[in-house]
Amino acid sequence: MKEKLEVGQIVNTFGIKGFVKIYPYVDDIQRFDDLKNVYIQTKKFNTKLEIEEVKYQKNMVLVKFKGIDTLEQAEKLKNAYVEIDRSDAIPLEEGQYFIADLLGLEVFLDTGEKLGILEDIFNTGSKDIYVVKNELGKQYLLPYIDEVIKDIDLEKGKIIVHLLEGLNF
Repeated sequence: MKEKLEVGQIVNTFGIKGFVKIYPYVDDIQRFDDLKNVYIQTKKFNTKLEIEEVKYQKNMVLVKFKGIDTLEQAEKLKNAYVEIDRSDAIPLEEGQYFIADLLGLEVFLDTGEKLGILEDIFNTGSKDIYVVKNELGKQYLLPYIDEVIKDIDLEKGKIIVHLLEGLNF
């Protein structure tokens, strides 16, 4: 399991006082109110920053980091990912999982045949869709419903699925 979890991505700056605009990856964006520190991850650096102030604008989070006081400093953070320590994450209820823990798991049919690897998860508004890719590059889109996703076993690193009649490929 990963030590850090992504909670958003810095998509732009906001104003001239060093605020950044974060697209949140969390269900409840008010979650940012409880965070004291986050890690900013880019290809060039990984640094821990202290949160000075949090505001909200529609579905975006506006954050001012301590020591980032100008537009120019904030510009350097654009496109960076915002991560937290796993220990700072809100505990999940039974049957819930962090996306970071699911990505890369092997996906098997309930008949035992390997379908592929879980590559991505996206939300359609009503339910999550699991994107599974096989070794030939073919993708399968599986809705996260009880009739399809039968078992998730993080310890064994696999997911068991059942393809419904309309999902046969």
